[in-house]
Amino acid sequence: MTSPSRLLGACAAPAVAFFAAFWLLPVVRLFALPAEKGWATYFAVLTDGRYLHSLLNTLGLALVVTLTTLLLGGLVGITLARQRFAGKPLLLSLLTLPLSFPGVIIGFFIILLGGRQGLVADLTEWLGLGRTTFAYGLTGLFLGYLYFSLPRAIASYTAAASAMDMQLEEAARSLGASRWRVARDVWIPELAQTTLACGAIVFATAMGAFGTAFTLASKFEVLPITLYNEFTNYANFALAASLSITLGLITWLSLFLARHAAGPAAAGA
Repeated sequence: MTSPSRLLGACAAPAVAFFAAFWLLPVVRLFALPAEKGWATYFAVLTDGRYLHSLLNTLGLALVVTLTTLLLGGLVGITLARQRFAGKPLLLSLLTLPLSFPGVIIGFFIILLGGRQGLVADLTEWLGLGRTTFAYGLTGLFLGYLYFSLPRAIASYTAAASAMDMQLEEAARSLGASRWRVARDVWIPELAQTTLACGAIVFATAMGAFGTAFTLASKFEVLPITLYNEFTNYANFALAASLSITLGLITWLSLFLARHAAGPAAAGA
């Protein structure tokens, strides 16, 4: 008769093999590749001006997108949670619809709006101002990333605000608190965990976004495009691995810090 431990081992073997073949071995190879060109390759993103510039571009864009997303998403989400009106579920579904679009489609939307043949270019030409475009640089990337990230924030804040105890706000107002005091003392603390979690996800997504960047980043280089160029156009796999490690560590660290910061609050709730 087969022992339980042998049966468990037989059932776990395919999962272990899959994990080793499609995650463990590629990750080990990823971390080992830069060493083939010298240990300095691991720090190329900090020592080479071009890669450092690309990293700083990506960090700056991701931070601005994250802050804007949290601000707008919080305002819209809280407003939706507080209001009751016909068609509210339909409106919420329309606002979160972009979550189902791939990044390339979102990039195409921005081109249709602000590209060389876009609506803005047609309008400015009709006004005699020439054909104005904004899709292929920082502005286009910012709008594309925001378009993709904002629905996630709206959905998160709407759900969190709907679950709040409204008696806290009522008590604050009964004590004469202004709207700003209510927001500072009630809404911000109650939604802090949502802000941390949503902010970390938006930041990590913006750091690693490729489809939208591939469509729009012809005048503003970000790290995912730099990485893609290194292994596709130049076959520089060691440097591409180094950039991948840098990008992965930054996104992992943002998620880790968000979970760590939310942990004590969650434990004390």
